[in-house]
Amino acid sequence: MASKPSVPRGTRDFSPAEVSKRQYIMQTIKSNFEKFGFQPIETPSFENSDTLMGKYGEEGDRLIFKILNSGNFFYDKSKKIELPESIEALQVNSAETIDLNQRIELNRFTSRISEKALRYDLTVPFARYVVQHQNDIVFPFKRYQIQPVWRADNPQNGRYREFYQCDADVVGSKSLWQEVELVQLYDTVFTALGLEGVTIKINNRKILSGIAEVIGASDKLIDFTVALDKLDKIGEDGVKKEMVEKGISEEALVKVQPLFSFSGTFADKIKQLSELLAESEEGMKGVEELKFICDNVADLGLSTAILDLDVTLARGLNYYTGAIFEVGAPKTVSMGSIGGGGRYDDLTGIFGLKNMSGVGISFGLDRIYLVLEKLELFPETVVAASKAIFLNFGDKEALYASKAIQKLRKENIKVELYPDNVKVGKQFQYADKRLIPFAVIAGDQEIASNTYSLKNLVTGDQVSVDFDGLKNALLS
Repeated sequence: MASKPSVPRGTRDFSPAEVSKRQYIMQTIKSNFEKFGFQPIETPSFENSDTLMGKYGEEGDRLIFKILNSGNFFYDKSKKIELPESIEALQVNSAETIDLNQRIELNRFTSRISEKALRYDLTVPFARYVVQHQNDIVFPFKRYQIQPVWRADNPQNGRYREFYQCDADVVGSKSLWQEVELVQLYDTVFTALGLEGVTIKINNRKILSGIAEVIGASDKLIDFTVALDKLDKIGEDGVKKEMVEKGISEEALVKVQPLFSFSGTFADKIKQLSELLAESEEGMKGVEELKFICDNVADLGLSTAILDLDVTLARGLNYYTGAIFEVGAPKTVSMGSIGGGGRYDDLTGIFGLKNMSGVGISFGLDRIYLVLEKLELFPETVVAASKAIFLNFGDKEALYASKAIQKLRKENIKVELYPDNVKVGKQFQYADKRLIPFAVIAGDQEIASNTYSLKNLVTGDQVSVDFDGLKNALLS
């Protein structure tokens, strides 16, 4: 007996209603990307492994899906792999420990048979794209990209192994006005989706570097920021414990204590940071950048979003060098971040293109979907049901109906013909299950008078109309 079919953990099928809702979100984001001057690009679903590895930190690298080579790889004599005699020894049980030599041999073997990997995000592939196509690009280059990414993460609510990202980036400009515009873009999109009260958290990696400097832990910057970024998940005690485990001294933790109790307005927090970082040139640069962004956003105003300075916001990715963004859902919904991004001054440098600053943000489509669903913010018109169904009474009647259907579709009216000549009751049941609001009856009597009987399946009312009357009724 065949086993029941299923999808891999962390992936999902989407129903017609779910796809319609997802497309509504993507179209809202896309239209505002274009309104802000961003242009679309697409990149392959998988990249060369060396394009991705080493760009996301140790934790990120572990979550990259590698692809085994296939096709003629094992049959091409020029690439043929001589399997080590000890390969069976490398296939150890999970309970056994792989010694160092075995691990080296296993890594050597797997690296030769997995030269490609599914993309982890859209930013690193974008950097690769910029370097590869730099002679064809007009800088500053504003691009947007809406495509799926893959992470070998532990699936849970709002976290999947396959999911879409919706990114907007500007590369080739160091102007902080780009950050100001990206804050406005977040506000514009979430306002258009009816998702009011999101919090756009902002920090700056220069501030984090400055804090690490003043507490004497500059050599532990990555360990410091990775631990700090987990504050929401493991709490203050958990963060301190991890910092100590990474070699950050107890004395440094005393100096960093003010981070855990920052409060007040944006301006109040800027003042506190200025006092804490007075001895750090790098830290004060970060303070000045944040103040510029905050002051100009305040002057321009936001429609429904809230901009907040979060000094514990670190984000573990290695490539951020300036502003860092993270968007939190309204407090009425328990959900992780629904967007994030930041400034990366040297990302393209790892691919050979120096001095090309960039900044970008991402929208978390799947989590935004869950938030809109929980708050019942999807418009009723989003689900793409037909406006009317023409009942089928036979080939002659179906042809008469099809001529009207053809003309209605040219008017962008969603209509369809029930394909089979079956009992009328079954056709009405189909329309009810599909949530189609109108049925059009075209039998001998209607053909003779060149009319149509239009039945409202919600109220039960039925009227006889000519084609113009039918069109106007379905357009209303």
